[in-house]
Amino acid sequence: MKFTLPSEIRQLCRDGKLDTCTAGLALGYVQANLVILPYSLAFEFFLFCQRNPKPCPILDVTDMGDPEPKLIAPGADIRTDLPRYRIFRQGELIEETTDIRPFWRSDLVGFLIGCSFSFEHAMLNSGLPVRQVEESKNVPMYQTTIECIPTRLFSSPLVVSMRPLPANNIVRAVEVTSRYHKAHGSPVHIGNPEIIGIKDLDQPDYGEAVTIRDGEVPVFWACGVTTQTAILQAKPELAITHAPGHMLISDLKDEELTFL
Repeated sequence: MKFTLPSEIRQLCRDGKLDTCTAGLALGYVQANLVILPYSLAFEFFLFCQRNPKPCPILDVTDMGDPEPKLIAPGADIRTDLPRYRIFRQGELIEETTDIRPFWRSDLVGFLIGCSFSFEHAMLNSGLPVRQVEESKNVPMYQTTIECIPTRLFSSPLVVSMRPLPANNIVRAVEVTSRYHKAHGSPVHIGNPEIIGIKDLDQPDYGEAVTIRDGEVPVFWACGVTTQTAILQAKPELAITHAPGHMLISDLKDEELTFL
């Protein structure tokens, strides 16, 4: 499964045969967060992403009512081709599902946003450990006390993902990931989690805790789940997102992100 083609993974999702975290799947291909909103909110959400490119790097935006992400995955369908989705109404999570076609409307617009899963292949190729891949877990994600730049409706604290690294690997990790600015790029914090408001690494807000070994340092990257906390603040009458860690796998190669 780790080296399955993106189109094959999307088909498994479409057929209802894959409902797992996508970390470690189709290594070398770009993964994307998903946010779907009514057209009436699309410009303001785009503005929120533009003001906060670290957690919200836009890879593609679908046409109103069209579920195909033509730039990054021609032929894909954002209604079926992710393993799991979240449905929000008035800012409240009401349901998780594997197929959002019953919720689809002609006024909906999909935003595909870069994901740090996309640079993990480069980390592994550089000899850097990626703990959640080693342990077959979803990456741990935490809400911080760092505030994003708000718009009139959208505001959010920054959400981060964490990967522990030996202290002597940190500079290399910064070098490797900084090339992928459309996948959150370089870390936003290294070391003491309490400085950014995280009290307990064993209790992530999303995902699963991973092992931190002796001599390792927690390293934090901006995370696209920030968009979901922004939705909770804005309280749109309908919003649909990926379930944390359950991404769209695109046809883009991760190296292509270094040119975007």
